[in-house]
Amino acid sequence: MEYNFDRVIDRAGNHAAKYDERIKKFGTDDVIPLWIADMDFQTAQPIIDALTARAKEGIWGYTARLESYFAAIRAWQERRNGWKIDQSLMSWSLGVVQTISAMVKLFTPEGGSVLIQTPVYSEFYDMAEAWNRNVLENPFVERDGTWSVDWADFEEKLKSADLFLLCSPHNPLGIVWTPEELTRMAELCMKYHVPMFSDEIHSDLVFHGKKHTPVASLSPEIAAYVTTGISGTKTFNLAGLQASAVVFPNRHMKRVFDQYWQCMDIHRNNAFSLTAMEAAFTGGEEWLSQLLPYLSANFDFVTDYCKKYIPEIKTYAPDATYLMWLDCRGLGMDNGQLHDFMIQKAKLGLNDGCSFGRSLAGFMRLNAACPRSVLEKAMGQLEAAVKAR
Repeated sequence: MEYNFDRVIDRAGNHAAKYDERIKKFGTDDVIPLWIADMDFQTAQPIIDALTARAKEGIWGYTARLESYFAAIRAWQERRNGWKIDQSLMSWSLGVVQTISAMVKLFTPEGGSVLIQTPVYSEFYDMAEAWNRNVLENPFVERDGTWSVDWADFEEKLKSADLFLLCSPHNPLGIVWTPEELTRMAELCMKYHVPMFSDEIHSDLVFHGKKHTPVASLSPEIAAYVTTGISGTKTFNLAGLQASAVVFPNRHMKRVFDQYWQCMDIHRNNAFSLTAMEAAFTGGEEWLSQLLPYLSANFDFVTDYCKKYIPEIKTYAPDATYLMWLDCRGLGMDNGQLHDFMIQKAKLGLNDGCSFGRSLAGFMRLNAACPRSVLEKAMGQLEAAVKAR
């Protein structure tokens, strides 16, 4: 079937955090919300059909998770990424962020250190600091809008790290790491005996002919060192259903992880997340094939608009995710001024760039996963605000 991503759906009032938490987040609901990472598109029809049928059953008791659940995820990964997962090493989790939290708690010592690469998704900070771990930052090097790893600093920080958190593909920079880059990171982790967790939640949202490489698929030696978090929630806009999978390098780590959640009696999907995930990984590919070019065209629209009408703001079409990194340093504002300008003048609800790297100044993150008309309005408001300064 043909999907209509131009359709504007009113999400206000349906408990969507993106809309109903605007006052909490921005102090006003008079902003176009382009912040939290979910999409303003209906999901694939096979998922809607499966959930509708499940809802009509009218009985949603304790739900068994059969091996078909993991088999659907495994088949998807093999089909799209060439990754042949040992299904016996897969576990269920509420989400990739919750997995990161458990990894920090269970596999780093009290007062230990967690290495992250900044700018990065702010929960990498939050989940480490929630367990009183020290955060080590390996800041990316930026030259003319291109961001790359500072390898000397990365290796030096590994000497003090107990766990390395990798974002692959990268949020918010949209980087698709090459096999060579991933191998270099993994081999350095192995050299200093630092376990690696790879957050690969955005792995299906890749553009411009790039190819996602699961770290654990690089070699058996690397697979023995890395734990991977995967999910269909970003791919198919199902974040509110909360479900993900974890692939462990060995049975001991899987057993420790599973026991942790079982002690809180959190070890089953809810009835709807189980249904949605199986339907997504078995019937969602047609929807995704139509979504990706629409998102890519959205990136091009924002990039071209800024270049033509708002040259003070620089951006580029990311190679992955549906999130765009805006370089607003040309506006000459500090972080507080930029925050207020976007809300009060441009009337846009974006993510502050400084939340992705605490030493960063002058950046914002924009969620482009919305109908084109919404982006057109948002860019018009931004242009008018910049010109009226």
